[in-house]
Amino acid sequence: MAEDKKTLADLKDTMKVESKSAKKEATEDKAVATTEVVKLEPKLDKQGRAYGTGRRKDSIARVWIFPGTGKVTVNGRDQEQYFARATQRLVLNQPFGLIENAGKFDVMCTVKGGGLSGQAGAVRHGISRALVNFNPEFRPNLKKAGMMTRDSRMVERKKYGRRKARRGMQWAKR
Repeated sequence: MAEDKKTLADLKDTMKVESKSAKKEATEDKAVATTEVVKLEPKLDKQGRAYGTGRRKDSIARVWIFPGTGKVTVNGRDQEQYFARATQRLVLNQPFGLIENAGKFDVMCTVKGGGLSGQAGAVRHGISRALVNFNPEFRPNLKKAGMMTRDSRMVERKKYGRRKARRGMQWAKR
């Protein structure tokens, strides 16, 4: 009887060891399968352009980039005409400075909605997405700088009984 108990215990121990080794082998197989490097392919259309959609506040920008001389066209006009402020043009060209390819891509975009500041942010977001579609190796630098993330801040709505979202009515004691 004692021998039977020992053998049952020995069988259970060997089963545990076998199941652990089987689990270990299975996880090693999964690890080998997941370490395979997946080469990301550029997403280009028939004309060799990469597309990206950018959003900021109420603005939506549709952006196409292609190899060129660095010309930026916004709604059919040059960027200096459309974005009069230098800060807006600076925001627009930030992604090119990060990937150190300023002047190597032409940009053609249409933007609608919101004001000029929101439109500049939307175009920047669209350019970043288009650059990643053109060459996926640009993604880590752009992601680290926060260019791939949509800025989700929106204008707070006006509340009733107030002049703006938080500003109350003017009140005079006398």
